[in-house]
Amino acid sequence: MAYTFLTPKKIISGENALTDAKNELKKLGHKAFIVTDATMVKLGNVALLEDVLKQNETDYFIFDEVNYEPDDIIVAKAAQTYKNENCDHLIALGGGSPIDTAKAISLLLNDDAPLSSYMGKIIDINRPALAAIPTTAGTGSEATKFTIINDTTNKVKMLLTGPCLIPDLAIIDPLFSKTAPKSVTSHTGIDALCHAIEAYTSRKAQPLSDTFALSAIKRIFENLETCYNDGNNIEARVQMSLAALEAGIAFNNASVTIVHGMSRPMGALFHVPHGLSNAMLLKECMAFVVDGAYDRFGKIARYLSFTNIADDKMASEIFLDHLNTLLEHLHVPSMSEYGIDKNTYFENIEKMAKDAYISGSPSNTIKKVTVEDMMALYEKIYR
Repeated sequence: MAYTFLTPKKIISGENALTDAKNELKKLGHKAFIVTDATMVKLGNVALLEDVLKQNETDYFIFDEVNYEPDDIIVAKAAQTYKNENCDHLIALGGGSPIDTAKAISLLLNDDAPLSSYMGKIIDINRPALAAIPTTAGTGSEATKFTIINDTTNKVKMLLTGPCLIPDLAIIDPLFSKTAPKSVTSHTGIDALCHAIEAYTSRKAQPLSDTFALSAIKRIFENLETCYNDGNNIEARVQMSLAALEAGIAFNNASVTIVHGMSRPMGALFHVPHGLSNAMLLKECMAFVVDGAYDRFGKIARYLSFTNIADDKMASEIFLDHLNTLLEHLHVPSMSEYGIDKNTYFENIEKMAKDAYISGSPSNTIKKVTVEDMMALYEKIYR
C-alpha cells in the first residue's frame, strides 16, 4: 500500500531559529500581516519578530485581536484588514489560535465564500505565503493541513482541512515557549501527547507517521514534567518544541481520533481552551479505546522502556498507569473546578456526542466508537 506524507515546505528549529530564519522570512513578500494576540505583544514576543522584519526592511501590520477560541467573526475582520492594509503574506505568531486564524484568513482572501462553505471538503486554493511561529509546545498547527474555527451561528467548531493550509515556513524557536505559564505548558504539552498517541492508534496510521508519533511520545514523557516544574530549562523546552512538531506531523498524516472529536464540542459550547479540554478527556478516552489496540499501546510501553513484557494487554495497562501519573503531576483541573455548570453540561451531552461523531475524528479510532459510547464518556468525565 502506498502512502502520502505531508510536511511544511521548510522547517527551521532550535535555539535562535527566528534569527536564522531571517532570509527565509524576507522571501515571503514585501508587507507581512502578523496574526497574533495581545498577550504576545505584551510579553515582547512580537517585538522579536518586528526586529527581524525591520532588518529585512519588510513592512508589516500587526493584527493582535485573536482570542484563545477564534471564530468566524474575527477571521472575517482580519481578512478585511489584510486587504485594507495591502499586505501580501501572513506570519502567525502565538499558540494554535493565531496559527489557525491565519490559515482561515487565507481562505477568505481567495473568494467571498463563508468559512462554513469549506466544511466537509478537501480545500485546494491559491493563497498568500504563510509562515507559522509557535510560542507553545503543543498544537502542532505549524505543521498541519487543519484549522479549527468556531462557527458562531451553529455553535460548533469547524474542522477545515486541505494540504494548502500547511504553512510554507515553520519556525520552531524554544525561546518563545519560555514565556508560557505553567498551566499553558501543561495543557499544550498534553495536547501534543494527544496528537501523538491518537496518530499512533489511528486507523489511518502509516509507517512514517508512526515514526514521528513514537518519537514525540518519548520526548514528551521525558521532558514535559521538567518544563512544567522548571520553565527556564532550555534543553527541556527544545525537546518539547520538537515533540510538538513531531506530533503535529504525525497527526497531519494519520489524523486524530476520539479525544479531539469529543474535545471540540466542549470548546464550542463551554469555551474551554483546546489543550485543556483534551487534557480533561485523555484519561477516560484512552481507558475506553485501549482494548481495541492492545498491540499499539503495548508497543508504546515497550518503546518508552516502561516494560519489556511481551503480553500486549499487560504492557498497555502499564502504559496507562504511567500516563495517568503524568496527568496527575500536571494538575489538570476537573470540569467543576474549571467552572463548567453540571446541569448545563449534562443538558448538552447528546448534542456534544452527535457533533463529535459528525466531525469524523472518532471514526478514525481503531475501536468502533458510537454516539452512545461518547455520551457515556461525557457523563463519566464530569467531576
